[in-house]
Amino acid sequence: MSAAQTLSSAREDFAALLEESFTLAEPAEGAVVKGIVVAIEKDLAIIDIGLKTEGRVALKEFAGPGRDQVIKVGDEVEVYLERVENALGEAVLSRDKARREESWVRLEKAFNATEKVTGVIFNQVKGGFTVDLDGAVAFLPRSQVDIRPIRDVGPLMHNPQPFQILKMDRRRGNIVVSRRTVLEETRAEQRHELVQNLEEGQVIDGVVKNITDYGAFVDLGGIDGLLHVTDIAWRRVNHPTEVLNIGQTVKVKIIKINHETHRISLGMKQLLGDPWEGIEAKYPVGARFKGRVTNITDYGAFVELEPGIEGLIHVSEMSWTKKNVHPGKIVATSQEVEVAILEVDPVKRRISLGLKQTLQNPWEAFAEKYPSGATVEGEVKNKTEFGLFLGLDGDVDGMVHLSDLDWNRPGEQVIDEFKKGDVIKAVVLDVDVEKERISLGVKQLAGDPFQDSGEIRKGAIVTCEVLDVKEGGVDVKIAGSDLTTFVKRSELARDRGDQRPDRFAVGEKFDARVILFDRKARKVQVSIKALEIAEEKEAVAQFGSQDSGASLGDILGAALKKASEKAD
Repeated sequence: MSAAQTLSSAREDFAALLEESFTLAEPAEGAVVKGIVVAIEKDLAIIDIGLKTEGRVALKEFAGPGRDQVIKVGDEVEVYLERVENALGEAVLSRDKARREESWVRLEKAFNATEKVTGVIFNQVKGGFTVDLDGAVAFLPRSQVDIRPIRDVGPLMHNPQPFQILKMDRRRGNIVVSRRTVLEETRAEQRHELVQNLEEGQVIDGVVKNITDYGAFVDLGGIDGLLHVTDIAWRRVNHPTEVLNIGQTVKVKIIKINHETHRISLGMKQLLGDPWEGIEAKYPVGARFKGRVTNITDYGAFVELEPGIEGLIHVSEMSWTKKNVHPGKIVATSQEVEVAILEVDPVKRRISLGLKQTLQNPWEAFAEKYPSGATVEGEVKNKTEFGLFLGLDGDVDGMVHLSDLDWNRPGEQVIDEFKKGDVIKAVVLDVDVEKERISLGVKQLAGDPFQDSGEIRKGAIVTCEVLDVKEGGVDVKIAGSDLTTFVKRSELARDRGDQRPDRFAVGEKFDARVILFDRKARKVQVSIKALEIAEEKEAVAQFGSQDSGASLGDILGAALKKASEKAD
């Protein structure tokens, strides 16, 4: 071989060695590299990654939650090179860190593409659980485990299942995942498919899944429908548990489907005939029926006439006499009562009932028993500014107006003589059944003194007894009657000097002339002065005709003497 050939060959060898040196460059620390398992010693795997010395990796790093990987000599594995050489001259390798690095790259791609990832729940921590995403550990909040809160998470542990990544922060090493999102998405797809196969009006079997105060949720084979409490039966159902139980199989009718929200409304009563059809003929106005009280409110009581048919007894139609009493004090729940049909509205599905209409009107009964003019007895229940209220037979009230308390005295004065609780008699003056009013009178018990006044008339001379002496005159009673009147000071005498009330005493009697008697206006007035003037005129006329020579003084003296004798 020539020298030139030898030099050329040497150059080629050098170039090959140089290229090999670049190819076989030592791996950099902090990188994921491939290696070959050259031996397995106890719980360690000896891995050659092309360095002067091998590295050791614990076998447990090749396993993990949800997987049990078995390696053998000759297998190619990826490991993370932490250090090229430690104090013992060995490479420091980690399979966990290699897998974590691989996972982060893969997970970031899935997160950016909104794709699901597979993981295994392997531990419980505060507020949730930890999930192994093939090397990367993520946090699963408790609220994101399922659509509904679940008590036992045991069956979900250590089983590979899909998750949705909600949040990632590589710098901090944080990953938050959700199982609930995956379930909701799957459920939404299933619901959409199921809803497409359902139609309004369709009758289907379902299973009662949950019961609330307002209804029950029925599983229709993967999708729930709401059976509202008002659609369970035609009759009143206070709570769904009265009819349904969880796990019970029921036949329901699809009333409405909302394809946007996938909400389905169900009904059970729609499978039965509508009891309101022909209701007016079945329950004519005025007819009486028996029913059961189902509910009591402040404004009345509901009565079930038959299953699915209820009517309302308004509080005003419950009693003739108990006006301001709560319905619960008149009827009780479950009580059987007889009611009268007052009104039927088939459009609004309302029936108005009356309870008091099944009993005799107490005002009618009272009018039959006590016609006008009859005497009744009652307890003073109340005193008002316009009269007395008496409690009467049949639990009705009658009123005595102030003007009917006394013939002669003002009612405002007389009413003070009566006390609440007093039992008194009265005369029935009028009964108005329509207005539910009874008018009574107390003064009518004694008779009307103006009707029983006998010969008393204007111009008559009557004897009066002094009842009371006042500064302006005297109160007197006309003898032979119940009439009383007041004689004013100016009517007590002809002479001004004698017009003094104090010259009279209580019980004293005197004669007077009736100057006013009006039965219609119920007024009577008497006057001593008028009597004296009349007697004077009479004397003048009498003595003037007998003795024309008599003087005026003689005539007046004779007249006064005659008046004095008459008074005695």
